Amino acid sequence: MTKAKRKLGLTTKIFIALLLGAVTGTLLHYFAPSNAFFDDILVNGFFYVIGQGFLRLMQMLVVPLVLCSLVCGAAAIGDTKTLGKVGVRTVVFYLFTTALAICVALGVAKLINPGVGMDLSALETTETAVTAQQSMAETLLDIIPKNPFSSLASGNMLQIIVFAIIIGIILAKLQDKTQLIHNFFQQGNDIMMEMTMMVMSLAPIGVFCLIAKTFSGMGFDAFRPLLKYMGAVLLALMIQCFGSYQVLLKAFTGLNPIKFVKKFLPVMGFAFSTATSNATIPLSIDTLERKMGVSRRISSFTIPLGATINMDGTSIMQGVAVVFIAQAYGIALTPADYLTVIATATLASIGTAGVPSVGLVTLSMVLASVGLPIEGIGFIMGIDRILDMTRTAVNITGDAVCTTIVASQNQALDRDVFNAESV
Repeated sequence: MTKAKRKLGLTTKIFIALLLGAVTGTLLHYFAPSNAFFDDILVNGFFYVIGQGFLRLMQMLVVPLVLCSLVCGAAAIGDTKTLGKVGVRTVVFYLFTTALAICVALGVAKLINPGVGMDLSALETTETAVTAQQSMAETLLDIIPKNPFSSLASGNMLQIIVFAIIIGIILAKLQDKTQLIHNFFQQGNDIMMEMTMMVMSLAPIGVFCLIAKTFSGMGFDAFRPLLKYMGAVLLALMIQCFGSYQVLLKAFTGLNPIKFVKKFLPVMGFAFSTATSNATIPLSIDTLERKMGVSRRISSFTIPLGATINMDGTSIMQGVAVVFIAQAYGIALTPADYLTVIATATLASIGTAGVPSVGLVTLSMVLASVGLPIEGIGFIMGIDRILDMTRTAVNITGDAVCTTIVASQNQALDRDVFNAESV
């Protein structure tokens, strides 16, 4: 009996494309003669067109994907009457930990400075302009759209987020009266997720061309900042997972964080291997009930909700990426820009679906909110696929910590089960 050949997963393909692109670009940088074929046809022709074409496909997804997924996510949040105060506490905690995660990411990134010494502005010509400074009052008012259709057309993401959340809450409130519209956005979300997966299937080709073009202009100088970026993201993820979460768990419940991590480690491993929060939902609920003593009445609500709106790992990647790309392009960010990043990434997490790499799509939205070049995504995309597995494990750990805390506050936690040896 012959064994069927094992197909390479998308993660493996993109990583291979990253390495091949880096090798190809480096060889072109050091050994290819400067002539019309290599410079104009290959690097600035083929690599540029294919790479930029892939980025445009990703940009094409942003507005409709964020609109539909946020409306559906907000509609789910609005329907919290089934669990009363549990729903409110859960949502507040999720948003708080997401904002905390972004602050951790920005702090670590500013400490490590992953993009310092890397000059991407010399390679790419972008249309990004430094926006005029405006007061904090005007910045806050600018979040509210005057004309939502104009916001959709221009891609003003903060305004789109606010508009989508309001629609979602109203849909949840009106329930059956607006079922047709609810179905429209739900089906639109399904379509956009399918389109996202189709576009991501082209990622190996896009990554190869983007990385090859970048390395052809920079050679080995591009490696060190890339490793610093990867280290910054991993460090921020570790701080959030084994620091912030466990401090919150101890403070709100008094439970032993080490015991929690040991019991939840298999779920973290499963999330790491699949790189999708949604796939871990059944295992998370089962583990929390059997090993932690969390009532299924609580976890069956908070865990699926967390897979929809609690994307701390993704937000950490976006926070570090913003600093990395800003430094790589030599663009100085103001305190108001950092506040915008925190607000945008926190709200965007509500609509970030729990599937691999969708965070890269919403990253373009975060970059646009502070006027950073979208081209920077192409440089980190290959490495991001490696980090995606780690941040998924962080995402589902945050969901579990929140669920345990909420269960404890609502007398739905059996501490004898938690303190017992693992089953």
